[in-house]
Amino acid sequence: MDYITADICDEHRDEAQVLSHDYKPYGGMEVCCGPIATIRLNEENSDLITMLREPGLGRIAVVDVDRAFYAVVGENLMKLARDNGWIGILINGFVRDTKITKTIPVGLWALGTCSRKSHDKKPAHRDIQLTFGGVNFENGEYLLADHDGIIVIDRDILEK
Repeated sequence: MDYITADICDEHRDEAQVLSHDYKPYGGMEVCCGPIATIRLNEENSDLITMLREPGLGRIAVVDVDRAFYAVVGENLMKLARDNGWIGILINGFVRDTKITKTIPVGLWALGTCSRKSHDKKPAHRDIQLTFGGVNFENGEYLLADHDGIIVIDRDILEK
């Protein structure tokens, strides 16, 4: 699918949700699009690892950790995502190993970097609506990212 986020926002200004400028690229792909799969983590990323072991089928994992200051994704999870067909990961939190993550052909966006990771195991919640960065994220909606920003829009609107 060829697209330019600015053009989509112009054409569908009431339907396109635009993510806050707080999220920066840390992956090897800055331009990508795909359907969303959501997960809310509570401190620890083992449930995200389980999710990324599933066939990605070109999806983008949208991860909410409520801006907690620890790394959710690093080089190992990026390689896992790549190997299983995930096209991107958007995190309402932080990442690490960015020298390497920027070489892996998967989109990765986060608030920033943090060297530590959490080890506290608490249950996660998958396939739920998430809200952060001024956007509501629902499974199946499309996330589109390019050099101008990140937007979320219903697939039916894109196909019209």
